[in-house]
Amino acid sequence: MGLWDVVRGRSRAPRNDLDALFHVPSAAVTLETTLGFTPTGQASVCYRPAAGAGFADAQADVVALLRADADAPAVGVELDGYGFTWLVVTGEPSDVAGLCTDLHAVNTTLEQHGFAAGLLCSLVPFVDRAGRRFGLTYLYKQGTFYPFAPCGDQERDTLLELSVRDVLEEELPMEPDLQRWLAVWKAPGL
Repeated sequence: MGLWDVVRGRSRAPRNDLDALFHVPSAAVTLETTLGFTPTGQASVCYRPAAGAGFADAQADVVALLRADADAPAVGVELDGYGFTWLVVTGEPSDVAGLCTDLHAVNTTLEQHGFAAGLLCSLVPFVDRAGRRFGLTYLYKQGTFYPFAPCGDQERDTLLELSVRDVLEEELPMEPDLQRWLAVWKAPGL
């Protein structure tokens, strides 16, 4: 931040660190050994769609990029009831690193095409033997993670969310402001 920004009372938004997504595979091992949660094999990126052919082309490019590999995961685009788009990648539950690479590619491609302002979050769902689920959510604009654990139609398992935060706070940049732990109801995989 420069002197002129300080004088005018402006601050720069924190810079995201998409490479933090590559720490999720080791966090997945920690979650399995400490809390009994395993990845579901699905991951997604949520964004606000933009109007116009440029955005449609960028979205088509990222889908084509993900499908280009010989061992390509299943890729789909879903719209939710709130007007957001979810690009969903489904692969092997044991290949968390591959899923995180795909999430990184989606975010980076949309960013490079000029649509960074519409990127909201990325989500990697986990499940335990009892069927409890939570999504490890990466906030694009903050560069931090938080767990979201729905346990009913509009209810959250706050105890589980806080337990996951406590287990992962040494491995991932966890979002310290609980008000930013937004509910992502009906997110794919949850």
